[in-house]
Amino acid sequence: MNALTNFTTRMMQRYLPDPFLFVIVLTFVVFGLGLILTPSTPMDMVAHWGGGFWDLLEFAMQMVLILVTGYVLASSPFFKRILQKLAGLAKSPGQAIVIVTLVSLMASWINWGFGLVIGALFAKELAKKVTTVDYRLLIASAYSGFIVWHGGLAGSVPLTVATSGNFTEDLIGLIPTTETIFAPFNLAIVAALFITVPILNRLMMDQKKAVNVDPALLEDDETAATVDGDLLGSDELTPAKRLERSRLVSLVTGILGIIFLIYYLVQNGFDLNLNIVNFLFLFLGILLHGTPQNFLNSVASAVKNAGGIIIQFPFYAGIMGMMVASGLAADVSQWFVSISNETTFPLFAFMSAGIVNFFVPSGGGQWAVQGPIMLTAGGELGVDAAKTAMAVAWGDAWTNMIQPFWALPALAIAGLKARDIMGFCVIVLFLSGIIIGLGLVLL
Repeated sequence: MNALTNFTTRMMQRYLPDPFLFVIVLTFVVFGLGLILTPSTPMDMVAHWGGGFWDLLEFAMQMVLILVTGYVLASSPFFKRILQKLAGLAKSPGQAIVIVTLVSLMASWINWGFGLVIGALFAKELAKKVTTVDYRLLIASAYSGFIVWHGGLAGSVPLTVATSGNFTEDLIGLIPTTETIFAPFNLAIVAALFITVPILNRLMMDQKKAVNVDPALLEDDETAATVDGDLLGSDELTPAKRLERSRLVSLVTGILGIIFLIYYLVQNGFDLNLNIVNFLFLFLGILLHGTPQNFLNSVASAVKNAGGIIIQFPFYAGIMGMMVASGLAADVSQWFVSISNETTFPLFAFMSAGIVNFFVPSGGGQWAVQGPIMLTAGGELGVDAAKTAMAVAWGDAWTNMIQPFWALPALAIAGLKARDIMGFCVIVLFLSGIIIGLGLVLL
């Protein structure tokens, strides 16, 4: 295992570029494939690319906020104490690896945005306590928990097919979550990953080649941001400064947000979409930091980590535009359908979704492209629509293990490059692919 891990890590360190260059390379690849495999002209592909460039702006802002608000919440004194106590449970590098994987798996199954942020922040606390742990593997382990998100409570595909008025309702009707998220085959896959992924991450540990980090480098700079008046050297406690340091302002604002959250949950049940998670993180952060000044100082520290998301997501939106408008995404799906039978169809649906996910990194967007194709083909082969939907969902989650797009929030929090963790994630990709594929075919 160590030899294999060292090989994949070495290859990624040597050949995987920065995520921004990675998305540029993907852009050229999709552009070329569109010219070769579809009737599109060069100008068509340019139009598809530019036309889709800003289609993920709302999602990009949501991702920036999940990073910023999650960081702000976790940096509050209350959550710092919780994370520190949990980190104290780990007494050795092996225990740190297993614990962070389990925490990330549980958090990601509840909500993927929650899992991405909490896993990375918890890993930083563990690295402060267990200084001999391989920091690269620790962050990779935190990210590996993301593998279960689309089989969990916030999975966009199973929630979409269970929602009245969705675009596949005329084709298959509504599919309740008891047949998708809580179906025996899906729970078995989730359980298998909860058991095997922590063990795999532990087996990848090689203390002889461990890369340690100085705990002092992981401490947050809480004095990075100051109020404008303080920069001018004024010590006068003006009315403006009183407001900035007022606990009452934060308390009233935070309570207003909590009241809305209670109202929302009463009206909609436990529907933790990304906007609600961000809303929860934001107003808990305001409450727990005590004063507006403390809250804004934390925000100022957090936004420094959001640059990669801001600049790269439009390029992924452009790739998605080329994949969808040129017909490339549909062509990939149709090819896998053409070689499938009733038994192998869920496996090939899973694999095709994994490939498309590289270029259409949005669960909802990918389902809009692949859903009608896969559901129609599955129906003709006699495959249960719920199994087809979950096969596409798991494929979308699977290749996230080696997709820097989704790792950006975790990498920003950890202060690492994609190449630092992707060698470990490749191994997780292979193991999880075998488990999910077997689960879809045999269960």
